[in-house]
Amino acid sequence: MNGILNVYKEPGFTSHDVVAKLRGICKQKKIGHTGTLDPEASGVLPVCLGNATKLCDLLTDKDKEYRAVLLLGVETDTQDTTGQILAEKEVNAGEEDVRSAILSFVGPYDQIPPMYSALKVNGQKLCDLARKGQVVERKSRRITIHSIEIEDISLPRVTMRVACSRGTYIRTLCHDIGQKLGCGGAMERLERTRSGNFKAEDAYRLSELEVFAKEGSLEEKLLPVECVFEQLDAYQVQGDGQKLLENGNWLYADLVIPYKKEKTAAACERGTFAPEQQLRIYDTDGQFTGIYAWKQEEKRLKPVKMFLGKEQ
Repeated sequence: MNGILNVYKEPGFTSHDVVAKLRGICKQKKIGHTGTLDPEASGVLPVCLGNATKLCDLLTDKDKEYRAVLLLGVETDTQDTTGQILAEKEVNAGEEDVRSAILSFVGPYDQIPPMYSALKVNGQKLCDLARKGQVVERKSRRITIHSIEIEDISLPRVTMRVACSRGTYIRTLCHDIGQKLGCGGAMERLERTRSGNFKAEDAYRLSELEVFAKEGSLEEKLLPVECVFEQLDAYQVQGDGQKLLENGNWLYADLVIPYKKEKTAAACERGTFAPEQQLRIYDTDGQFTGIYAWKQEEKRLKPVKMFLGKEQ
């Protein structure tokens, strides 16, 4: 099977657990997930099968959206409530102060990754060092909080929806909000509601996927690789372009035409492309084959990512 399964990870499973269970459900080995979720977190975890595993690095880069519960007045070593409590303080801030502090994080900010994370320093995972009681210096990373919607304030708890860039740690955001308020804060619950174009309301739980597999309908739930690139114009090779495409070679503009099954921008129908413009390319049979980019100096299309073959 080749494609993407939009999986809803439930609390208690690691992302690797989900992949391991899917290998058994799908009866195939070539499976990879697209972004780690903490064991106690829930939500969207797109999983790639077969030749779609070439997408894993691309999907990891996508923006995310989360619903989180922030517990004020407590600090832990993991920055969430599963960790050891380091300090507890009274929450003296009022609702408006809390709201103002939270919304002040909207926009770019330099976030220091938590010790309990899979990031590596000198070849060692921070979480492995943390379990040994070691704390090492971490460089801050520029991330972006696109928006925060505060859904409920029932102090000491705040429920909020956060849209953010890749690499953002929501538990670190909760910790930083607590620091700004002077009372400390930790993440109590987390649900990833969106990862790129994949949404929680469209995701399947492992128990549902097991049923689909037994019914023989699992393959119907797979999303095609090209769904990730819906924003790109679609083109199809013609003539000698087929052989070049099969070999992953560059393509001249006159070897591609707008893909008839999809509406393509009129400006591109004349074969004029913007520098570095990316296109979805289909073969003569209408099978999605890969992503190409227009190179202005060479006056040709260069392969960016190919999805040839029927890998198992």
